[in-house]
Amino acid sequence: MKVLLISVNFAPEPTGIGKYSGDMAAWLAEQGHEVRVVAAPPYYPMWKVHPGYSASRYSRWRGVDVWRSPLWVPKRPGGAARVLHLVSFAVTSFPIILRQIFWRPDLVLAVAPAFVCAPSAWLVARLCGAEAWLHIQDFEVDVAFQMGLLKGELLKRIVLRMERWMLRRFDTVSTISRRMTELLIRKNVSVERTRYFPNWVEIPESHAASPHGSYREELNIGRDAVVALFSGTMGGKQGLMVIPDAARLLARRGDIVFVICGDGVLKPKLEAAMADLPNVRLVPLQPIERLTELLGMADIHLLPQSPSAADLVLPSKLSGMLASGRPVIATCRPRTEIADIVSNCGLIVAPRDSNSLADAIVRLADDPALRRSLGRKAREFAIANFERDAVLEGMFAPWMADESAVAEDVVA
Repeated sequence: MKVLLISVNFAPEPTGIGKYSGDMAAWLAEQGHEVRVVAAPPYYPMWKVHPGYSASRYSRWRGVDVWRSPLWVPKRPGGAARVLHLVSFAVTSFPIILRQIFWRPDLVLAVAPAFVCAPSAWLVARLCGAEAWLHIQDFEVDVAFQMGLLKGELLKRIVLRMERWMLRRFDTVSTISRRMTELLIRKNVSVERTRYFPNWVEIPESHAASPHGSYREELNIGRDAVVALFSGTMGGKQGLMVIPDAARLLARRGDIVFVICGDGVLKPKLEAAMADLPNVRLVPLQPIERLTELLGMADIHLLPQSPSAADLVLPSKLSGMLASGRPVIATCRPRTEIADIVSNCGLIVAPRDSNSLADAIVRLADDPALRRSLGRKAREFAIANFERDAVLEGMFAPWMADESAVAEDVVA
C-alpha cells in the first residue's frame, strides 16, 4: 500500500503530534508499506526550527521518504499569529502535495492541526482515486475560539461552517478520544465514517522503571522523597500555572518534590513563578530514549488542563503516564473524558484550584498503598487501551486486509 501522510509536525519532534506522526509513518514502513510524508522542519515545542534542518529538503528517515516544506514560526504563537503560521505551511506545502498525484497513493492521510491542509489532501486523494482520511489530534478551530485566540460570532459561524463542509468530504475522519468522536458526529460527520484512533504508547514487557534511578541522583532528590512530576509541552492549553501555586503551598513539606520537565511558550513564566521555591526542580526537555526512566522517577503524575479545552483535546502525555504505573492527578471538570479515565487510576480536582491540587498531592504522598493500587490500575488501563501495535493494527487493518485480498487474487 502507498500512503501519503501530511502532517505539519513530524519526527524528530520529541513530543505531541510530531512524535505520533513519526511513530505511525515508521510503523507503516516496518509493515512493508511505501510511505511518503510532507511536513514542516521540526520546530516544536520550542517554537524554533531545530538546528541542522531547512525547508524544501528531501530526506530518508527510518524507511520513510520525507519532504520538508517551509513555514513561518512566530515567537509568540497566539491568535492571528498561530493562524498565519499554519496557513503559511498550507500554502508552501501545496505544490509538494500536488506532485504526489503522479506517485498515485492508495491512502492520503492528513493530520490536523493543520486543518488548513485538509483541502489539498482531499483534492489529491480525489484526483488519484485514493482513500481520503483526516485524523484530528485536536479541534483547533473550536479551541481557538473557546480560549479567545480567535474572536467574533460572525467569524466563528463562517469558519465552523467551512470546517463542517470539509469534514463531510473525507471518506474517514478519526480522532483521539470518544468525546471528540461524538463532537465529529455533532458536526454532521456520519457515524459510519468516524473512527476512534487514540494516541498510543510502547509498553515494555517489564514493569515501569524504578523510582530510585539516576534522575533522582542527578536532581539531588532523596530516595524517600515523593516526586510529583509534570512532563510535557508548556503551552496555554495545559493550565500549568496551578502547579507553582500548589508547590508554594507545600514548600514546607520537605518530603514532596515537584519536577517540571519540558519546553514551550509558557516556560519563562513558569520559571519566574517558581524561581524561589526550594521544592521544585526545573528540567529541560529530555531525550526520548530516557522517557521511560523519567516517567518512572515519579510517584505522582500531574496533568493540569485548561477547562476551556478539556473535551476538545486529550493530552498525548496521558498514555505514557498511565503506562508508567503511577497514579495521575488531573485538574479537569467532571464528566470529561480525562476525568472518566483518571478517576479510575488517580484523583480529579477542579481546574485552577491550587488548594485542591495541593490537598490531592498530600493525600497520595501520605498513602503509599493507595499510590500502588491506583498505579497498578493505571498500567492495566494503558495495556488494555493504548498499546502501540494493537492500536495501529486495529486502525490500518481494513487497508491491510484489502491489500491481502488483492495479492491472493493475483496468485490465484
